[in-house]
Amino acid sequence: MVATSAGEWVHCGRVFSAAEIADLCATVAWLPGLARKELAATVCEHLGWTTLTGTAKISACLEFLERLQAAGLLALPAVRPSPARRSAPAAAPVEPVAEPPVHGTLSALGPVSLQVVRDPPVVALWDALVARWHPLGFQGAFGYRLRYFITAGELRLGCVLLSGAARAVAVRDDWIGWTAQARRENLPRVLNNSRFLIFPHVRVPHLASHVLGQLARRARSDWLEHWGFEPLLLESFVDPRQHAGTCYRAAGWQLLGETSGRGLARPGRTYHSTPRQVWVKPIGRDGRDRLNALTGLSRP
Repeated sequence: MVATSAGEWVHCGRVFSAAEIADLCATVAWLPGLARKELAATVCEHLGWTTLTGTAKISACLEFLERLQAAGLLALPAVRPSPARRSAPAAAPVEPVAEPPVHGTLSALGPVSLQVVRDPPVVALWDALVARWHPLGFQGAFGYRLRYFITAGELRLGCVLLSGAARAVAVRDDWIGWTAQARRENLPRVLNNSRFLIFPHVRVPHLASHVLGQLARRARSDWLEHWGFEPLLLESFVDPRQHAGTCYRAAGWQLLGETSGRGLARPGRTYHSTPRQVWVKPIGRDGRDRLNALTGLSRP
């Protein structure tokens, strides 16, 4: 996130030429009456700066405009105060539904499926169940995400969440063969299985691997329908102190190694975690190759 010696700037993986910076500064000067968010939307439209689904990268653009202002290259309009809002009444807490024990064989359970969760009341129930029973808890999902209930007939057996990939994982990036720039360009096509929960009252051998197999087969079509672009790789992280990753191995996922355990690094802050196993599953036979082939061709 620095300016280059040739007058170029890099922000969120996109390189801005000196000519683009000049045009951007001129646009800001021409439109002093716009609010900052409207100004960022206009700049995104002029530059064609969008996500894979065509949505303007307004937040990233606002950050970039503030960087340019700090460098003395432009002057942004003053921040306008937000209009006063009436506080909405707090939502009533969702009580997880008590379920009877489910024991037995996978075949006796009947057809198991993944049900996409979209309706707000069902989303709230999903959130409450994961917050209650998943070891990591749950405080909400943001950005690209897709929730599933694991079902068998009328029974709910667990929950699955797909969300955006981890920004940088050395063993994953080396396995794909990415450069840093290729990773920034193609990362949205990697989905993180960030929550996988079989409810504690469910004891069915091989259920977890069966679900993971379904997830790999369904992820592409579900993601295309919901978000409008094609994913090419699933990833997940397993704490080896708690689990061996057996269900991932049985479902055909590949163990690449472990994370460093250093956690997420940000300027002035240090985050620590413990090493996690890194498991991946290409979506389609050529998912890994296509992640490389997309380099330089996907939207910035």
